[in-house]
Amino acid sequence: MEQLSRRNFFKSSIAASAMGVVGGIPLFTSCSSQAKNSNKELQLPQLLNQAPDGKILKAGLIGCGSRGTGAAVDFLNAGPNLQIVALGDVFQDKMDACRDILKKQKNVEVPDENCFIGFDSYEKVIDSGVDVVLLCTPPHFRPAHVEAAVNAKKHIFMEKPIAVDPTGVRNVLASVKRAKSLNLNVVSGTIRRSQKDYMETRRRVLSGEIGEIVGANIIRNGGALWYRSRKPEWTDMEYMLRNWVNFCWLSGDHIAEQFIHEIDVMNWYLGDYPVKATGWGGRQRRVTGDQYDFFSVEYLYESGMRTHCAARQISGCSDGKVEQINCTQGYADAGGKLYDLKGNVIWEYPMPAEGDTNSEWHVTNPFVQEHINFVTAIRTGNTINDGEDQANSTLVAIMGRIAAYTGKDVTRDEVLNADLYLGPKTYIMGPVEDIPEIIPLAGVQHKE
Repeated sequence: MEQLSRRNFFKSSIAASAMGVVGGIPLFTSCSSQAKNSNKELQLPQLLNQAPDGKILKAGLIGCGSRGTGAAVDFLNAGPNLQIVALGDVFQDKMDACRDILKKQKNVEVPDENCFIGFDSYEKVIDSGVDVVLLCTPPHFRPAHVEAAVNAKKHIFMEKPIAVDPTGVRNVLASVKRAKSLNLNVVSGTIRRSQKDYMETRRRVLSGEIGEIVGANIIRNGGALWYRSRKPEWTDMEYMLRNWVNFCWLSGDHIAEQFIHEIDVMNWYLGDYPVKATGWGGRQRRVTGDQYDFFSVEYLYESGMRTHCAARQISGCSDGKVEQINCTQGYADAGGKLYDLKGNVIWEYPMPAEGDTNSEWHVTNPFVQEHINFVTAIRTGNTINDGEDQANSTLVAIMGRIAAYTGKDVTRDEVLNADLYLGPKTYIMGPVEDIPEIIPLAGVQHKE
């Protein structure tokens, strides 16, 4: 395979089978692209406002930052007899802040003996007698944590994305395949698949109300994320971990870490994955790390269909989100509207008044709804596992990132089978070798 960049992102390819193309989650009515051609009207599953009662489910949180702490609270809010009994992180201050919030918001006190610090804390949480693990560390660590949780036969909630590189994607695909054979529940943090307004809009599109899907335009423009300047007392590893959203080996860059929400919506609607990506991107405003500020990616599908995805994180610019699914007779705003080809709204999700939780159209906070679905599946035995879908959405994001970083078209097969691994092989709070804070440059230097 042709070398794709000056940093030799791809070395010799290792053949690996693509484990599944479009996975399905019965609870979420995940459908293939053939659903668009079916005359049978699709039906939404029932979404509960609270998980059913049952025996106590004990959960351990791995990754005690703001998202992890939020996931722990969301899990506790999903239904009765739910407990957070163990915590793991590499930083004591993160652990302390998480414990404080759990105590103040939910009156939950995790005992000292179940609070673990260090890179091996995930193993200790998994071995602490929990039924469920909430995996919320920076994404680089997700593949190893998923594998360990499946090996220990634990139900898994895992935040997005599920990896930062092809090696990690393949590892997660193998783990979630094994989880299916063990009837373990796996739910990912790409919330739109459990959000009723998105689900109903998608149902109408796949039922053919505005014709056949012919493309998509997906955009997420917002302000810059937080960053941390390096302190003299921090080692390389501590600096990178505390500033993780700005390092590609930890976050996958914002096209994977944040924009995956919108990319996943596109994949969910299309029921298909692109075979090639052509990308652009660059950096103008970031002040730390090695990532880009913006991406623009065209995806090509085997049918010849093309979609466009673009994301920007720069403050002081126009912000906005577009999740437009283009069809032969109109287009959809995936969040709740259908239009005809002239731009007239022909259907809008009947969002009830604020506070009206009794309406059949009430949309539960999706961050809680995904945990309601998760707990319901565990207690009813109706297993759900969206790990394959999320691994594939992560792969699509990685395709776009590599295309932009290198300036070269990349194919799905090239990326999936590449031996690219980002990050160190061992973890210590010390120097991090061979990961310079250098911004990727596409192409070669122009010369006179």
